[in-house]
Amino acid sequence: MSKMNLTRRGVLKTGAVAGAGFAAPTIFTAQSAAAFTNEPTGSSVTLGFNVPQTGPYADEGADELRAYELAVEHLNGGGDGGLMNTFSSKALQGNGILGKKVEYVTGDTQTKSDAARASARSMIEKDGAVMITGGSSSGVAVAVQALCQEAGVIFMAGLTHSNDTTGKDKKANGFRHFFNSYMSGAALAPILANNYGTDRKAYHLTADYNWGYTTEEAVRTSTEAMGWETVAAVKTPLTQTDFSSYIAPVLQSGADVLVLNHYGGNMVNSLTNAVQFGLRDKLVNDKNFEIVVPLYSRLMAKGAGANVKGIFGSTNWHWSLQDEGSKAFVKSFGTKYGFPPSQAAHTCYVQALLYADAVERAGSFNPCAVGEALKDFEFDGMGNGPTLYRGEDHQCFKDVLVVKGKENPTSEFDLLEIVEVTPVSQVTYDASIFGGELGTCNPGA
Repeated sequence: MSKMNLTRRGVLKTGAVAGAGFAAPTIFTAQSAAAFTNEPTGSSVTLGFNVPQTGPYADEGADELRAYELAVEHLNGGGDGGLMNTFSSKALQGNGILGKKVEYVTGDTQTKSDAARASARSMIEKDGAVMITGGSSSGVAVAVQALCQEAGVIFMAGLTHSNDTTGKDKKANGFRHFFNSYMSGAALAPILANNYGTDRKAYHLTADYNWGYTTEEAVRTSTEAMGWETVAAVKTPLTQTDFSSYIAPVLQSGADVLVLNHYGGNMVNSLTNAVQFGLRDKLVNDKNFEIVVPLYSRLMAKGAGANVKGIFGSTNWHWSLQDEGSKAFVKSFGTKYGFPPSQAAHTCYVQALLYADAVERAGSFNPCAVGEALKDFEFDGMGNGPTLYRGEDHQCFKDVLVVKGKENPTSEFDLLEIVEVTPVSQVTYDASIFGGELGTCNPGA
């Protein structure tokens, strides 16, 4: 296995990934002269961007990497500055971070926890990354977050939606901007009740890893509370590409709603198979058969095409939002790449800026100082409205979008429409409900 890195000159090179065993290098030992892991001592600072460049979430990973590269450009004073112009905090000046030029290395998570940990470890040990960010899988996020806690660096989670990331598996060195499964269920349930009624029978197909589990649980809990019955819940492998054998039993189950707890290429394929089986044309229990996708993205909608028309789901952010922050990001991203950004791109770009801003406000790259600057930090102007980075679990709280597939899209990018902006008060919960211990910050060396 190999990973692709960018050297500090920006030339691609390939380096071997560290082995599976966690052999503590000098940077992780108490004998190290550094005050904390990978303390920057020169004129630059290195960030580690760990994204799925291969595997079922590769499309999301490609957009995440585009966003990170744009963030680095803006942090170093290039381009139009993007969200730095609308961000309520004015600590970032476009002169790097604490005056140090921002450089980066990349790794391929492959949407596999072991591969993601190996690439993150290599970026920390070999490349001197002071922060790791990225991922498009909650299994990956939980694994890499635990590694960063052990290594003594900050982890700024990318696209991870499972409750576990800031729930039972939360860590003091980890922070998440993206919303979670609980919030999706809380936002979706009233919309589903209003449109489909409270007497429904639901069949769940669920990706077989922790994101799928918590998303299924959240949607089941919220819909059963309003009167729906769950008739079946079937796990599907993350590596599955043809879901025909899983769709066929739905027709014999008596269900009149199919909930696809799938993401990325999995959702594109399962939805396509469901439409091919004619589910959307069925009348069951004297009701039109419906399909629900709890977590949507523009990239998934594009992949599924016309199949998404009229299907409800939730999303963390959408490029059609008209607040100043969203418009600024869409303009910057579109100018550089020629198309609008996905929610994955947005959350990753924001996380990069939030980390840099916290370092500036703390006056230090020390992960414990950075963590203190992020905890209970309230900000605006980043595209989601007023947002709180809650100190108890390092979860961001903000409004949640409910969307549905457009019946008459005007372009290949205009596939989702916002039907409800769910206020943050409706999706806020007590930090203790998912268990776990945040623990204490680890500065590493």
